[in-house]
Amino acid sequence: MSDVSAAADLSELSVARAGALLRTGELTSVELTEHALARIDAHDAALHSFVLVAREQALERARRADRELRAGRDRGPLHGIPYALKDIFDAEGLPTTNQSFLTLERVAKRDSAVEERLRAGGGVLLGKLATYEFAMGGPSHDLPFPPARNPWQLDHIPSGSSSGAGVAVAAGFLRVAFGSDTAGSMRGPAFHCGTVGLKPTHGLVSGYGATPLSPTMDHFGPIGWTVADTAAALQAVAGPDPRDPRTRDAPTAPDYLAGLDGDVRGLRVAYSSAWYADDPDTLPEIVRGIERALEHLEQRGAVVEEVRLPAYELFNACGRIVMAAEGFAVHERSLREAPRSFGRITYQKFMPGAGIAAAELLRAMEVRGRLVEALDRRVFADHDVLVTACGQTTAARFDDFPLDWPPPRLANDMQTIPFALTGHPAMSLPLGPAGNGLPIGVQLVGPRFGEAALLRAGAALEAAFGHRDLRPSAFVRPQEQ
Repeated sequence: MSDVSAAADLSELSVARAGALLRTGELTSVELTEHALARIDAHDAALHSFVLVAREQALERARRADRELRAGRDRGPLHGIPYALKDIFDAEGLPTTNQSFLTLERVAKRDSAVEERLRAGGGVLLGKLATYEFAMGGPSHDLPFPPARNPWQLDHIPSGSSSGAGVAVAAGFLRVAFGSDTAGSMRGPAFHCGTVGLKPTHGLVSGYGATPLSPTMDHFGPIGWTVADTAAALQAVAGPDPRDPRTRDAPTAPDYLAGLDGDVRGLRVAYSSAWYADDPDTLPEIVRGIERALEHLEQRGAVVEEVRLPAYELFNACGRIVMAAEGFAVHERSLREAPRSFGRITYQKFMPGAGIAAAELLRAMEVRGRLVEALDRRVFADHDVLVTACGQTTAARFDDFPLDWPPPRLANDMQTIPFALTGHPAMSLPLGPAGNGLPIGVQLVGPRFGEAALLRAGAALEAAFGHRDLRPSAFVRPQEQ
């Protein structure tokens, strides 16, 4: 074992630092992978972030990464770095269960595009991560695997549907994980688990080989511990793919790791407090956190201006119609032929799509186009970044989450669906814990393919408010604290 692995907690190494040590030979990918597997063995029984750990496959890929790096072959920023996939992505030879009894025995015959690029980039796949059923249900107890738990307080949900990804990164099992976001499914777990969740522009990352939910709203991307880790992960998977027509306008990935030095001079930043500050349901600590973020950006040389956005309710209603109609269409056959095979909440969430008429969907699509145009004209014609709320409260308790859908009132409302509807890139960035010890954060949004500006602003805010030295301790055994 190297001096580095003996002397340091490897879970705290950034992707860049671990990569540098791998390239000098001071650390091996096998050591990094064994450390991650040991941490999962020690703690994931309480967290349930993984539904499958591919131990032998991971160690073999780590050995291959070490051989290649010793031979001078460098495949990119994730070469030799462990990662994991939300269990909707195919990885050849592994099950893609979608957290559903309907697909529990389905073994992938080939890699998804995301896994294909990560494998080609020399990454080390540790396994599959917990999700809500078909990325749609909730933290249910009537599914093949138990729901993931928030590592900050185990009786609270981590949000979803990329729940396992948020938990695994927050717990230090991984530096990066990969998920999907159709209405907030990466940004929600990032917000509630204190990680960085980046929903790229619609079509920047291929969805080939990922189980669809709502094809015109599905986005695929990374959750990371830091902005730089997240940028490295996006670098590995972004770009066009002829198998997914949604990526036809995607540029070849630029250097997302450039510009993360905290310099935001000249960056044009917009905000609209009406979406969050005027809403009594928004936790005052979140409002203050957004205000501090705006003040910091302005003090560092950004130009900060208030803008007027269309009513949030328009985005929300339109997005839910589109997602319900498309989700039902994707799963219609199973919903009709095997309704009792779905979890209770999943079935209740999918079935309203059966009642959406073609004319209603057409009107929603027309409104969607006007909302995209409004954002592009009112905000992104003159600004690089929009700063707004990601969620309104800290994570709900499991006991408070509804058993039936729709609930009379959702306990932890997210404000993420607008940008899944419009396809603009959006990132959840942590701002530290609230008074109850649970994480809160801010949402950064950009123009199409404007991820570099989000990462630039995010790096500046992370340096001031990120608390990246603070890990959750609720899941750690008392003698290890």
